[in-house]
Amino acid sequence: MPSSPSAMAAVAFGVGLAACSGADAVEAVYDTEKARIRVETFADGLSHPWGLAFLPGGRMLVTERGGNLRFVSPEGELSEPLAGLPEVDARDQGGLHDVALDPEFESNGLVYISYAEPGEDGNGTAVARGRLVEGEEPGLADVEVIFSQRPKERSTKHSGSRLVFDGSGHLFVTLGERSNEAFREQAQDLDSHLGKIVRINPDGSVPEDNPFFGRDDALPEIWSYGHRNVQGAALHPETGALWINEHGPRGGDEINIPEPGRNYGWPVVSYGVNYSGTPVGTGEPEAEGMVGPIHYWTPSIGPSGMAFYTADAIPGWQGSLFVGGLAIPKLVRLELDGQSVTAEEALLADLDLRIRDVRQGPDGALYLLTDEDDGEILRITAATGE
Repeated sequence: MPSSPSAMAAVAFGVGLAACSGADAVEAVYDTEKARIRVETFADGLSHPWGLAFLPGGRMLVTERGGNLRFVSPEGELSEPLAGLPEVDARDQGGLHDVALDPEFESNGLVYISYAEPGEDGNGTAVARGRLVEGEEPGLADVEVIFSQRPKERSTKHSGSRLVFDGSGHLFVTLGERSNEAFREQAQDLDSHLGKIVRINPDGSVPEDNPFFGRDDALPEIWSYGHRNVQGAALHPETGALWINEHGPRGGDEINIPEPGRNYGWPVVSYGVNYSGTPVGTGEPEAEGMVGPIHYWTPSIGPSGMAFYTADAIPGWQGSLFVGGLAIPKLVRLELDGQSVTAEEALLADLDLRIRDVRQGPDGALYLLTDEDDGEILRITAATGE
C-alpha cells in the first residue's frame, strides 16, 4: 500500500538569518531534521523558469516558459536568449519546458528541449534537438523535431514534459493528458500519446524492446500509460529505474515507478476527486490490473521536479528524494527504504515560492527553480560552522 501523508512527519525548523521572496534575494540558514543548510539566490531575473541542465565547465542552461533558453554563468549571470529555438505555444501552462543534454554531449554538442508545439488542430508536447553553438549568435543549430505528441488537442494545460535519458541512452518523455474531460480518457488508449510516458532513441526512432513495439493497435513509443500530468522524473541512482511524480486533481498527487506496458489508472482511479468534488472514474483509488502509487499526497502539493540526492556535500541528505511543490509552495524531502517512502519533511515553506524544478549539481549542491514572474535559481549547501 502507498504511504499516507498523515503517517509522515512533515516538520522543518527554520532559523532564517534573512529570508525574502519575490524580487528580494534569498539568504537563509535552516536547521532541518538531518542537516543544517544554507539557501541562497544563485540567479534571478528569470520569467517562470521551467527546466535546468548543467553544462561542462560550470555553466547551466535554463528554460523560461515563455520560450527563452539562456546560459547561466558560474557566477549566476544570465545571457541573452539563445537563437534557433522552434515556435512555442506559450499560453497558460504551456510553453518551453524541459532541457536535457545528450549523453554524448561533450562530443556531439546536442541539446534536447520539450515544449508546447502549435498546430492546425491544437497543440501538443514536442521534443526537438539541436547542436549548441557559441560565437556571435549563440544558440541551437540544425534543430529538428524528433517527437511530436499525437493527437494535438485544443488545450493549454497538462503538457507533462520532463526529459530523462536512461542508462542505455534512450530518452524518456513524460506526457500529460491535456486536462479536458472531453479527451482525457485517451490516457487509457494505446493509439494516443495523451497521458503516457514514451521512450525513444535520441534520433526519435523507437527502441525495439519497447513494450508495444510491433503491435498494430498501439503506438510503439509508449512505455507506460494511465498518467495524468507528470512534471517530475529522475533515474534511481542504484536501480536505474525511472521514478516520476504526477499531479492529481483535488488530492491524489502520486509518485510512481513506471514499468514497461503497465497501466497507472488515470482517469479510472485516483486518490483525489475532480475539481468539482465529483468522483474520478470509478470513485475508487485502485483497481485490478492498474498499478497504484508508492506514495501520494492529499491534499495536493502540486509536485514538479524530482532529484535523488547522492552527493557527499550534505551527508545527512544522502539517499533522500526531493520533490518541488507548486500548489503548496515548498520543497519536500522523502526518506526511502527500497521502493517505500518511510518519512517526509517539508522545507522552505516560509519562503512561499513555487518550486518548479529540483536538480543536484556537479558541486553537490541542490538547485531549485522558482516558478515566479521574477523567478530565481536557489542553491542549497551545507551550513557547516555557521
